Amino acid sequence: MKKLIAYIGIAGIVLLIQSSCTKKFEEINTNPNSPVNAPTTNVLAFVLESFGASFFDSWGNMNEPESYGGHLGKIQYLDESRYIYRTGTVSSLWTSLYRVAKNAQAVIDQAKASNAINMQAAAMTFQAYVWQIATDRWRDLPFSQAVSGDKGFITPKYDKQEDIYPAIIAQLKTAADLFAQGAIDPLGPGDLLYAGNLTKWKKFCNSLRLRVATRISNVNATLSKSIIEEITGNATKYPIFTSNSDNAFFTWTAGTPYQEPWYVDFKTRDDHGISKPFVDSMKMLVDPRLAIYAKPAASDGQYRGVEIGPPGNLPAIGQYSRIGVRFRETPAGFSPFMRYSEVQFILAEAALKGWSTGTTATTAYNNGITASLNENGITDATVISTYINGPKVLWAANVKQIYMQKWLALYKDGHETWAEERRTDFPLLPAASGSPFPGHTRPPFRYPYPTEETTLNGNNSAASVADIKDDFWGKKMWWDTRTGVQ
Repeated sequence: MKKLIAYIGIAGIVLLIQSSCTKKFEEINTNPNSPVNAPTTNVLAFVLESFGASFFDSWGNMNEPESYGGHLGKIQYLDESRYIYRTGTVSSLWTSLYRVAKNAQAVIDQAKASNAINMQAAAMTFQAYVWQIATDRWRDLPFSQAVSGDKGFITPKYDKQEDIYPAIIAQLKTAADLFAQGAIDPLGPGDLLYAGNLTKWKKFCNSLRLRVATRISNVNATLSKSIIEEITGNATKYPIFTSNSDNAFFTWTAGTPYQEPWYVDFKTRDDHGISKPFVDSMKMLVDPRLAIYAKPAASDGQYRGVEIGPPGNLPAIGQYSRIGVRFRETPAGFSPFMRYSEVQFILAEAALKGWSTGTTATTAYNNGITASLNENGITDATVISTYINGPKVLWAANVKQIYMQKWLALYKDGHETWAEERRTDFPLLPAASGSPFPGHTRPPFRYPYPTEETTLNGNNSAASVADIKDDFWGKKMWWDTRTGVQ
């Protein structure tokens, strides 16, 4: 706990050392209690913790992505599930995102300058992950000039998602190749994700490459296939997650202020329930995770989901299931950046397409289910076998089975859940019936831009802002190939 405070506390936003006229001036004007340069390991700690705190709490994850993707609904203060957003929340998330990206870039630059190859690769990996979350949320945004304010780009241009995704892919490939050099420089105690385990960082990097490749598979199948086959064809150079022990989970310390964000919300709030689509799907499948994902309704002990974003107020909120203890009532809980089960479902989908993955769709599908069940404490072989061989779960070479199980396994990762819902149109969710925006047939395609981008960067943001309809719809994600949706 003390280490976490120490490594994060002195990092903040890294200030680049400016040249001055004389050494004497520097000595006189240097505050020893406010360092202008922090060790890279400290800044890495700040990057990891700050992103987890901002994008996996109630504001960055529970209220909107988790409801847009169909996992959660709100039972009190329903505005966000109805797409009535708070401008302050949007601005705060935007600011947090770019603060993290800038600090990650500082780590990359300092690591490169000192030939710290592993540190450079780790920071590149996590920054690419941050950019993927960002563009999947806002689509077009400042990217190529975004973290270059010190180079004079105070009003950065907007890059299209069509250009951002290839750049993310290239960055992850560079990071993977850096890791593959076998350098020995340590990440230090600031590695709050994997405690300095370079093998797990390598796996995270290449597993993310699989994710982004899958995301673009409907718009550039050739590139997607080449990435997936390159990775799965060379497990030694490009290892991927092979068990739940590899999961990229940011684990919180349980001590204030570093408690798991959903737990922090639980201490004072009771605004969220499990969604009706989520509960109904698990009931249909006789899914043993239901008792872990959700708590029975207080009114009658039944599992019952809430409609996402209904009109009016909800009567008798005690009739709805709340979030399970593992996910919301553990101060030393986790924020899931990526899971082993997700990787298996990625491989299952690729194998079903006939791509070379080193496994079969059947095996990967079953492995993904088993991994998710194990992650949630379900290890009894009979229970697992009964579920996998159930009439509605047994593999029948239907890609929607993969989508279903992936959706169930991604619980608590609203970012990936919402993105996959837009990519696959599964589950087929309607727009919230209580939305103030009529005529839409699906949950939001995107997230609003902060008002500051119009007032302070209007020339660059104007075209992207014009693509928006009703704050949340309009131009779809580049990789969203659905038709007939609005």
